[in-house]
Amino acid sequence: MSTLDKTLREGHYAKKQIFCKDRLISWSHRNRFQVGLKLASQFAGKRILDYGCGDGSFLTMLMKGPASPSAAVGVERQNDLVEDCRARLGAEVGLRFILNDELDAPEHQGVYDAVICMEVLEHVMEVEPLLDLFVQLLAPSGKLLISVPVETGFPLLVKQSVRRVAGWRGIGDYPGTSSYALGELLASMLANAKRQHILRPVHRNADGSCFHDHKGFNWMVLRETLAQRFEIERMLSSPLTWLTPHLASQVWFLLRKKHDASIRDNANHVNAKKIRSFKSKSRMGERAKGIAPPFPYFLIPPINVFLHSSVG
Repeated sequence: MSTLDKTLREGHYAKKQIFCKDRLISWSHRNRFQVGLKLASQFAGKRILDYGCGDGSFLTMLMKGPASPSAAVGVERQNDLVEDCRARLGAEVGLRFILNDELDAPEHQGVYDAVICMEVLEHVMEVEPLLDLFVQLLAPSGKLLISVPVETGFPLLVKQSVRRVAGWRGIGDYPGTSSYALGELLASMLANAKRQHILRPVHRNADGSCFHDHKGFNWMVLRETLAQRFEIERMLSSPLTWLTPHLASQVWFLLRKKHDASIRDNANHVNAKKIRSFKSKSRMGERAKGIAPPFPYFLIPPINVFLHSSVG
């Protein structure tokens, strides 16, 4: 076993993901990391920030690889995660870990050549304020690299089956999950970018903060939100890059900041669409309210199917 593997195995998330006993889960996460490392290789010799760095596995692999950045900062909201990363990985030159609250300091404003955010946005209650923070952290020519899971369409069936079996075997982090009613499952299979397709469960951390699990996450809706603030340079799938996102496990977005004028024009366009949508809903009446397309859910009993959505 390599020294790098020994270091990574001590990470809380690495144990459940890239070193998972289930070969399919391990393979998927290892390939996800490899796609991320390849995309991040363009930031060699530059200054980067990993928002929601978890146990620091990705930053460690990047710093020890052939395309290491000159400096890297890992950010987490929980003090215990930051302290763990500092204790295990703090000796790495050019790598440090900070709490989310520390990002308010002037030293972080507009200085990063890249902000990386992997498997985080699906859990965030309000995505827009976080995207605004990324804009503030990025240098004028900086880029944003995001990955999120695909929890719609055919991949949802595959993932839920794997999660269910892994939960039975006591592998990973899959026992405590949100179940799907049949109507919710059908809506998730047919989801598109036009609207959020089902209500998303809300969970609460020990500190009182709220978060979503994976259930109901719609990467296509996120794509539209990202396009309001950033130019999408590239979209890529993982664990197999040649797959369309509609058949993949994760989707990656490589984005660059828009010019102020472009953002302003796009905001005006979005506001106009909201006004038109509001007028349309007013005419349609109560039937148009809610987040899901019209569907006779009352005809389907809220039975729990064999599928589950993962927390974390």
